[in-house]
Amino acid sequence: ARQRGFHIFDATCPLVTKVHVEVAKLAQEGFEFIMIGHKGHPEVEGTMGQLSDGIYLVEDVADVAAVRPRGDKLAVVTQTTLSVDDAAAILAEVKRRFPHVREPKKQDICYATQNRQDAVKVLAPLVDVVVVVGSPTSSNSNRLRELAERLGTAAYMVEGADDLQPHWFEGRRRVGLTAGASAPDILVQQVIARLRELGAVTIRKMDGVTE
Repeated sequence: ARQRGFHIFDATCPLVTKVHVEVAKLAQEGFEFIMIGHKGHPEVEGTMGQLSDGIYLVEDVADVAAVRPRGDKLAVVTQTTLSVDDAAAILAEVKRRFPHVREPKKQDICYATQNRQDAVKVLAPLVDVVVVVGSPTSSNSNRLRELAERLGTAAYMVEGADDLQPHWFEGRRRVGLTAGASAPDILVQQVIARLRELGAVTIRKMDGVTE
């Protein structure tokens, strides 16, 4: 790209870069790694691809039992878009099995991801159905939908206003709306406009963390 004279903008999330840098640095100090994340996710492949070996992927608590590190220097890193609660349960098992494991100085899970999960925990019990604006391939968007369902509220994910199905809202008076961390605001506004067409009378914005 430089040879062709292109202007290059590195849009990699700084939090992802932080994990890559941490892995590279600690690997030079002889550490092996447990990575908490989802197999096949681009971010996981990118982080695990920093090393040729010595990094073990765990997707759930049960996977921790299969980890067989070669030495006693072990560190843990996580995919930045995980469910905070799921990651905490896996990390607890990692620390139980490997008490001397080195944790990140600051947690790897993205603040935008965590803020949205915290908001859904407040929102879901107050509404009859939750709509998440996000891509089906977006990990953090899927976690929002799963979290709402876990809290007992019906939840659907849409990529845009055209995906909304009128029957989702039959007999349901209160609709909660959230979006994945990278969903453009214009998509959210279009979904709100469509909800108005489907009968929404009042729109109320919840207070949240200012990012």
